[in-house]
Amino acid sequence: MEIPSVYLERTVEQFASLPGIGRKTAMRLVLHLLRRERQDVEAFANTLNELVQNVRYCVDCHNISDEERCSICSNPSRDHTTICVVENVQDVMAIEATQQYRGVYHVLGGIISPMDGIGPQDLEILSLVERAREPEVQEIILALSPTMEGDTTCFYIYRRLADADVRVTTLARGVAQNDQLQYTDEVTLGRSIVDRRPFKGT
Repeated sequence: MEIPSVYLERTVEQFASLPGIGRKTAMRLVLHLLRRERQDVEAFANTLNELVQNVRYCVDCHNISDEERCSICSNPSRDHTTICVVENVQDVMAIEATQQYRGVYHVLGGIISPMDGIGPQDLEILSLVERAREPEVQEIILALSPTMEGDTTCFYIYRRLADADVRVTTLARGVAQNDQLQYTDEVTLGRSIVDRRPFKGT
């Protein structure tokens, strides 16, 4: 389909670059924006600009934050002796929704996946090892999705933490094999955290 405007074409291409958005859906969204009041569209664009300009990543756990340290890491009522290691920010949100965990987090920014060209050096593993050596840290929970890549990442981290004086645990297998953590229901995920078990390294 030929698009009669270069500006429309460019905007559709940007929307279509988002995950889960095909070209037809992108066209529908852009045409919807064109039908809205000018001030509404400008507010939409300004919000996106503010997102890019102001959102940062926590210096401690790499979670999304508006400040240098996120609201979880800066909360003195959280249990800073326990660090829950997750793949991404969505996993933090999923675990927080269970209301079963009161420790802090460490966001890796992905998992080891040679097929996708992602190695340990591309993830926040070194900073995790450094945090694990802090005197107050007593437990590291490996809360990665139970996929082949997730298990590989857990084993690699377990080996890296071998000389750290911390207890390494993992989620109970209430989470089904090959499930993505962020799509697991809150009850199952919450029970998996409460019933966590020692990581065997196998």
